[in-house]
Amino acid sequence: MAAAHVLVFPWPVQGHINCMLHFATGLLRAGLHVTFLHSDHTLPAASDDDDDALAAASPRLRYASIPDGLPDGHPRHAGAAVRLMESVQTQSSAYHSLLAELARGDGDGGGFPPVTCVVADGLLPFAVDVAEELGVPALSFRTASACSFLAYLSVPRLFELGELPFPAGGDLDEPVRGVPGMESFLRRRDLPGQCRNCTELQNDPLLEMVIDFTARSRHARALVLNTAASMERAALDHIARNMRDVFAVGPLHVMSPAPAAALASQWREDDGCMAWLDGQADRSVVYVSLGSLTVISPEQFTEFLSGLVAAGHPFLWVLRPDMVTARLQHADLQEAVAAAAAGDSKARVVRWAPQRDVLRHRAVGCFLTHAGWNSTLEAAVEGVPTVCWPFFVDQQINSRLVGAVWRTGLDMKDVCDAAVLARMVREAMESGEIRASAQALSQQLGRDVADGGSSATEFKRLVAFIEQLSTTAQNGGCSDGG
Repeated sequence: MAAAHVLVFPWPVQGHINCMLHFATGLLRAGLHVTFLHSDHTLPAASDDDDDALAAASPRLRYASIPDGLPDGHPRHAGAAVRLMESVQTQSSAYHSLLAELARGDGDGGGFPPVTCVVADGLLPFAVDVAEELGVPALSFRTASACSFLAYLSVPRLFELGELPFPAGGDLDEPVRGVPGMESFLRRRDLPGQCRNCTELQNDPLLEMVIDFTARSRHARALVLNTAASMERAALDHIARNMRDVFAVGPLHVMSPAPAAALASQWREDDGCMAWLDGQADRSVVYVSLGSLTVISPEQFTEFLSGLVAAGHPFLWVLRPDMVTARLQHADLQEAVAAAAAGDSKARVVRWAPQRDVLRHRAVGCFLTHAGWNSTLEAAVEGVPTVCWPFFVDQQINSRLVGAVWRTGLDMKDVCDAAVLARMVREAMESGEIRASAQALSQQLGRDVADGGSSATEFKRLVAFIEQLSTTAQNGGCSDGG
């Protein structure tokens, strides 16, 4: 019997690709073959020095690509999320043709057996449907937190209960009772941001699509989540009641790290910031990064800068070239920071940073973050206290988990004020209670990913599940793998 061969298909944006590259690495280490499906836009160029870095590490990995439906010059950022979601769905015929060919094992194949299983991003539900039509069993993979997935799954119920829409002028700190397992801490302001403005279920395109995609995860053979049971046990229990099977297999960047060169970023990392950190005292630096999609106004930039300076600690700030909405040159931003911070010794500004290396550096005392799930996991693994300023989608819930459930940091959502920022940064840097909670969570996650831990055991169960589905598919069966 041929080996299991998994097609891994992420939504074509950086955070999703990187997360699912870690997942693919785990499959490769387990002995499976993997075809990693990029969009034409995200496929590494043949001339790149880092091209095929992960493939070079394993002869059982190859890349393929299909169009994402957008023209070359189209912006692929947060403001274009709906358009990208819509356009990718239009590529189902290209995906169908490619998968049909790979499942038959047509052509040379490069020594690869036919594809026997698909693991598709949960924002690509058509990929699951097409695979099943072709007789290839398919799983859904969500790169966000279990709690945010459960919140999206619960939105129709929130409308039924009258908890949505919010009343005009209503208190955003009012508890939300309709998301099971989260009644003790979830507030209106912690729901995904689109919930604040919707008056009915169908009037926000992004919310409507994500709710639909979330519900369609029920059709997949299983749901895979990059989380640990110790972080989100109650949410996972409630999700399991709605899915055919659920696997909590994270944090994947620890358990199956992809080679750094394979995790190519749109912006080149500034390795010089590590030497700068080397010159700082232990736990003295505030690391600031709002991720790859967040955009802020010039006024918000000023509040952030004033607050960081007032906090009184050295800071390393990731300022992407496209992050501030006005057409300010990156050099001008650097100059403004240097002037406010009285020289480069107190502050360092970079376009992009090797985040995991930064977070594990002895000089970093806290992380001011947008609370994206990848960043939230990376901070949790390293035991770094966080201050969260969420931007959109699942980040609102993630920041609430940090501040109210794990108590590993502070939640600064809906506020962009220099005085508040300075106070919260100082508290995160200096609070022994927050640091102790962060260290405790880090130690628990270390146990989870160690051999015999809950996440490691779940990953082994997932590999066995995929192998069982693959064997059944090769034999022409139709078992649901349960």
